[in-house]
Amino acid sequence: MKALLLAGGKGTRLRPLTDKLPKPMVPIMGKPLIERTILKLKESGVSEIVISTCYKSDYIENYLGDGKKYGLKIHYISEDLPLGTGGAIKNAESFFDDTFIIMNSDIVHNLCYSDFIKFHREKKASVSIAMTEVKDPSQYGVIEFDEDNYIKAFKEKPKEEETNSKWINAGVYIFEPEVLKEIPEKEIVSIEKDTYPLILNKSYKMAAYKYTDYWIDIGTIKKYIKAHVDILYSNCNKLMETKNLTNKSNIIFKNKSVKIHPSAKIIGPVFIGQDCIIEANSQIGPYVVLGNNCHIGTSCNVSKSVLWDRINVHENVNLTNSVVASDCTIEKYCNIINSAYVSNNYNNNLLAI
Repeated sequence: MKALLLAGGKGTRLRPLTDKLPKPMVPIMGKPLIERTILKLKESGVSEIVISTCYKSDYIENYLGDGKKYGLKIHYISEDLPLGTGGAIKNAESFFDDTFIIMNSDIVHNLCYSDFIKFHREKKASVSIAMTEVKDPSQYGVIEFDEDNYIKAFKEKPKEEETNSKWINAGVYIFEPEVLKEIPEKEIVSIEKDTYPLILNKSYKMAAYKYTDYWIDIGTIKKYIKAHVDILYSNCNKLMETKNLTNKSNIIFKNKSVKIHPSAKIIGPVFIGQDCIIEANSQIGPYVVLGNNCHIGTSCNVSKSVLWDRINVHENVNLTNSVVASDCTIEKYCNIINSAYVSNNYNNNLLAI
């Protein structure tokens, strides 16, 4: 089985975190999201992956390489100018001569690809779209389907009275290669707004797969932080069930190489990467992720925040509901709240974007 990852977006709403690297390389629990994605695809039997890139494509290619270290084959197609999701898929046409998976590279989810593939084959569909249910679909493209889970219509940002469906496109698809001929070459095409309505009108079988587990796109800093909070919360619940624990605040996921001063206080759930140092009288947590080689100075307070790698936090710093990108130094007595901090400059209120 082959897969196509759409990784060309600029990640504008994640700025300034994406000023220097592409959105799929943003770390989730200390590891680039795109790396986590390809490892999960491999577990489901995918052996060859095509990555469609555009913005800062060299970061992705330099990090992942040809895939040998993952036991996969990885190919790259880079666009000089973005051609939309449909154009990116069309550009990869020559790689696919059998059923294949397509997915956006900015989503965190627990979808079982094997179950999705089985559903697609049982439905004998040309395209299957994974869906997730939302409370208010008015800001999304909504999918309407019949009792046999075949798609009947697509409605873009419908008003409440215009649809009974609350199921939206989850950004994961299975295609048969025959569909690719319906996408025009060298044009800006939206697979969601242009191609899907077109092939539905041409009577291609399109199946709607109901996915009911965790799903979030990390398109904003607020959602990026929420994804980490959700992951920590979920992992805590699993650990509490298996170990018969009752208090989340005692749960700390950390590497053996971590050094924590006896007077420092860690309030779980917290994830601490390799070779981190936490100095005296600092409080870390709850809901904090520290990447590798982070140094937290004395008398600091860090809560509900994500710190990437190689970050040096000087004394008496308060970090709350914020993200700090790799290789930053935060000077003493800084008070950083609801912010994204990159290259020693930070912008407040980015969570409102």
